[in-house]
Amino acid sequence: MGSNVGVSTVGYRSGKFTVPEWHESNYAKYYQAFQDRENAERVRNSSKQAEAGTKAQETTTQTEVTRRLKERVHDTNFWKFELNREIEDMIAEADRLVSEKRRLESALRATEVPMHIVTECLGVRERRQGGDKVADDPEDAMLKELEIINNVRDLLTRTIKQAEQQIKKDRDAKADLEMDWSDKLEAAQIDARAASLHNESTEIMFYPGSAKFEDMQSSPESWAQFSHDNIVRAETERMASIQLRDLIGNILSDVAKDMVEQSDVVNMALAKRIEETADAKAKMENSLQNTLREIASQEKNIESLKHAIKEKEKPIKVAQTRLHMRTQRPGVDLCRDPAQYKLVDEVRELCDQVDALQKQLDESEESLRQLKDTRMTLEKEIAKKANTVFLDQKRCMQIRTRYPTAQKLIGYN
Repeated sequence: MGSNVGVSTVGYRSGKFTVPEWHESNYAKYYQAFQDRENAERVRNSSKQAEAGTKAQETTTQTEVTRRLKERVHDTNFWKFELNREIEDMIAEADRLVSEKRRLESALRATEVPMHIVTECLGVRERRQGGDKVADDPEDAMLKELEIINNVRDLLTRTIKQAEQQIKKDRDAKADLEMDWSDKLEAAQIDARAASLHNESTEIMFYPGSAKFEDMQSSPESWAQFSHDNIVRAETERMASIQLRDLIGNILSDVAKDMVEQSDVVNMALAKRIEETADAKAKMENSLQNTLREIASQEKNIESLKHAIKEKEKPIKVAQTRLHMRTQRPGVDLCRDPAQYKLVDEVRELCDQVDALQKQLDESEESLRQLKDTRMTLEKEIAKKANTVFLDQKRCMQIRTRYPTAQKLIGYN
């Protein structure tokens, strides 16, 4: 059989590109590749420039940050130095004020001895007797001394409380300074460590979210003002403490001076009173001796008068016996003759003499009684004054020798 049927070409032509299309497609790919290479080169150049730029900016910024961190450490150390200096001043001042407070307490304890002395002396002088128990100059001086001591004790007690309050303020101010200094020390150490970090440091890490400002962060101005205010407050308390120490020194000097001066007043008043009492006692003793001599004389006088009266009995008996005998004359011989008149006169005269002597005797005995009363009064008064001199001289003056020195009264042992 022959092959008279032909093969169709339609299937071979369909869905194919033409040669121009092929060339155009190839060109487009060449051009796209060229553009991509050109863009890649541009990007590479730009990247290298960006890398170089960011590196330079990174180095500049890190260097600037390091510089500022170091400046911050310097500023922090400055305030730390100022705080530390004020802390040292506050410690020294607080110690000095504590020493002055101890002086006040020592001075207050020292006033206990004068207090006991004056109260004991007043108690001793209460044992004076009779008319010697007088409100005299020594007693007035002692009461004044007691008043001064009480006032001094009240003043010292108030000043001690004032010193305690100031010491607390000093310590509070010092505590604020120390807290601030401690914070500054920690901050300086943190900033110093931060300033020492670099790209090759082994302790650097990622801390996401750290690049932010804290809500409670202070400003540089408020930061500096905070330490400045702490120092000013501490200086104010330190100045108050210094002024209080000056006041304490003046108070101690003044109270010691007042107490010593009043003690001298009391001692002089006592010495003068002892002298007056001893003089009065001596005068009374002299008067007693004269009284005793007068008593002896009066007793002799009384004996003499009694004897004289006794001696009048016999003449009276004679005269009265004569008169009795003559009453027995008889009759007219019972006459009022001169003898009778003379006998009657004699009896009257003798009786008058006896009456006169008896009157003298009564007066002498009354005088003797008065003298004896006076002697008893003088003896009692002498005993009272001897007691007063003993109490003032042997007790009070002896007790007052224990009076503390001015050094103890101003707080020194």
